[in-house]
This record gives sequence, C-alpha cells and structure tokens, in this order.
Amino acid sequence: MSYLFLFILFLPFKLFGKLFYKKTGRNLLIQTAKIGDFVNVTPVLAHLKHSDVLISKTVLPLAKYDETINTIFLIEEHKKSLWRKFRLAVKLLNRYENIYLLQPNSTNLFFASVCNAANKQFLSTYTRRWYHALFYLTANGVVEHRKDQLTVDDYLKLADRNLTWRDSPKHATLPLRKPQTYPASLDKQNVIKIGLSISAGNKSKTIPSEVWKKIFDALQGLNCIYYVFGPQSEQVWLDDLHREVGMREDIVSLVGDLPLEDVPFAISKMDFYIASDSGNVYIADAVGVPIVLIYGPCCIAEQRPLGNVLLIGSKVYEKSYIFEAPYYFDRTREEMFALTEDNLSAIYQFIANDENNG
Repeated sequence: MSYLFLFILFLPFKLFGKLFYKKTGRNLLIQTAKIGDFVNVTPVLAHLKHSDVLISKTVLPLAKYDETINTIFLIEEHKKSLWRKFRLAVKLLNRYENIYLLQPNSTNLFFASVCNAANKQFLSTYTRRWYHALFYLTANGVVEHRKDQLTVDDYLKLADRNLTWRDSPKHATLPLRKPQTYPASLDKQNVIKIGLSISAGNKSKTIPSEVWKKIFDALQGLNCIYYVFGPQSEQVWLDDLHREVGMREDIVSLVGDLPLEDVPFAISKMDFYIASDSGNVYIADAVGVPIVLIYGPCCIAEQRPLGNVLLIGSKVYEKSYIFEAPYYFDRTREEMFALTEDNLSAIYQFIANDENNG
C-alpha cells in the first residue's frame, strides 16, 4: 500500500502539471518482468512501431537492440529510494500521449497513474488488490485478463481491442542481431541441432536430470547434437545432468559462453528447442525454431509458444500462472515432468518427421 500513499502525496504535482500538458504522440510501455515476458510483449512494440519502455535491467541486452524502442528506463534504477521514484515520476509526468501498462504491480501502477497521458490503457489481472482501485481510476481503458486467456492477446488488446497474436509477430531483437563472432560449433552440419534449457530459473519448474536421460535415450536413433544454453549460474544444473548421463560428446555446453544479446541468433541456428517454460523457449518461438515444451506446472492456456510446438504435460499439475507463480508445489518435479512412453514417442516423431519434411 505504500505506493498508494506515494500517489496521494504526488497528486498535487500531477494536477498542477496537467495544466501544461500537451499531446506528444509518444508511447510508453511498462513491463518489468523477465525474458519470456519481454519477448511476449514485442508484438505490442511492433504494432506501435516506436515506444519508450520501463523494463527490468535483465532484458536490457535485448531491448537495446530493438529498433521499435527509443528511450529505455530501468525499474531497478528508480525504485531504490523515495527521491528516485519522485524524480522518475516528474520525468514521465507530461512526456507521453499513450501509456500501456502490461504488468500491473503496485510499483508500475504508481508510475503509470502519475502520468498525464491522454490515453492510458491498463491490464487488470487476477492478482489485483483492493487498494489498486484508485490507480485504475486514472486509466482510460482496462483489459481484464484471466488465467484462461492468452497474455499475448490481452497485451495487444491494450493497443487495439481487435488485435490477436496472429496480427503481430514476436521478435527477440529487431532486426535479429548477428554477433561478430559466435561458437563455431553452432555451424555443425549434417546433424540435428537441438537446443536445451535445463533450468527455468525457478527450481520447481526445472526438468529433472533423469527426465533428460529418457529424452536422450528416446532420440538415440537420430543423429542429434544437444546444445545447453544458460548463464554461468546454471552450471550446477549441467553438472547434475552429467552425473546422470555421463560426459557425452553429443552434449555441447554453451553455459556462460553467450551474452543475452547473442542468444537469439545462437538459438536461431538450432533445428529444435526442448525445455520447460523458460525465457529461451519464447526466444526460440520468436526466431521460428520448432519447440518441444514440457510445461510441468505452468498453465499453457495463459502463455505458451505459438509457433511449431509440441506441448507435453498434464492439466492436473497446472498450478503456476504468469501473475501468480509459486516457487513450491504439492507435487515433486519428478511427478510434474514425468514422461510416458507415448510422450517419448511423440517427441521422437515430432523431431524425426519435421527433420524429414525439412
């Protein structure tokens, strides 16, 4: 509730500033979540063509190579003190004509509400608190988002109520950034290159190493090379995988080797990508790579890859949502990510058939 009191404190400045407000034609998009969520708002960025953004520094390496983005504000730089919050509020006050709030937590609601924009469109979610009501009174329009609605659709509806995900494609960087140098192993020929994310950031959404072993065993009849993507902090998960399957020549570690801005290009060199619900899955989706998504506890009705994707999981375990993501579940990872023989056969057929057709 502290941001509600901040808004009331700032209200006189907002009302005084409104006397001098003029339409500017500028857009501000507010989404301060992580990699996958950022990729899923890029259809809005593409539709708007030019916008400023308030984002997390986690996704700065992608945002700075996006030609749809002009000015970047990082939420981490502006919420550490009362002075910094007010300084950003003053900077945003009369700067924009259109505000699009895609992640309506208390911090973001405060910054969106203080703006004197002519058009303010807010997303409202199932985590909305009673004390957010005052913030929502400042909006010109509200899109109600439910757990059974695609986030990408509802994000786009903030800009135009008639849009759906089919009207505006995703991107990771626009245009796709090609680094000057990249690992030579990405150019390996005459093999099926499969990218993997062996961790989802959230330990409870991380596929167990014994499940990976089953996948490798199921695909052993194909000529596959597996590329493990991830930051250096995920080396512990790779070590765990090696303990399960041994040191194998067909597993290539890219852990800690790629800065985030190089990851979209590297993933674009893959023939397939296999992972749980993680940021790299949405990067793979954005660059057109076929995906095997083992979704575990995540709700695929709300958010999932939308291209060529094989979805594997059970609705019984769907207990994690975009705006309400727990770190602990009443089932083990081994239960939530368990694969049947039919699942393993489906993965094999998905890769073998797609490769043959390609």
